[in-house]
Amino acid sequence: MDRLDTVRLAAFPGIGSDASALPERMDIVFIENFVGQTVIGIDSSEQHVPQPIRVNLAIGVPAIRACTTDRIEDTVNYAAVRGALLALFASHRVRLLEALAERIAQLLIADFGAHWVRVSLAKPAKFDDVAAVGVQIERRRSELPAEGAGLVSYASLGKGLVPK
Repeated sequence: MDRLDTVRLAAFPGIGSDASALPERMDIVFIENFVGQTVIGIDSSEQHVPQPIRVNLAIGVPAIRACTTDRIEDTVNYAAVRGALLALFASHRVRLLEALAERIAQLLIADFGAHWVRVSLAKPAKFDDVAAVGVQIERRRSELPAEGAGLVSYASLGKGLVPK
């Protein structure tokens, strides 16, 4: 079973110890195997040349209204998410995949209305004898600081919010 199978089979009530923080019904918008270029790494050879980063996202939102309305405004717009990722890849100044994954999770929660996210980042070209190295994190809206209390703000190319 690969990491994406885990995303597809995720049972939200089992996430973490505080399942009550998530809505009763949760839908997932996902992006699989997006590959972007960014400068990231701790080795001097990685600090000046963009390298490919593979991204897998699972974005959990309360029951998506677009299931009944058929309107893009009623769901997470994955084209807007992709654009925001490209903008972040061009502008971030972090060195570790862990820090970049955290920024992506905060972006999805703050700008796209996610209640839960799973962010998986991989460097597919890091070593010749390894398919990929990377990190996978999960975050919930309830775990992030209140707005204005240290949450990093990001400019995105568009909003893909689920209406309140």
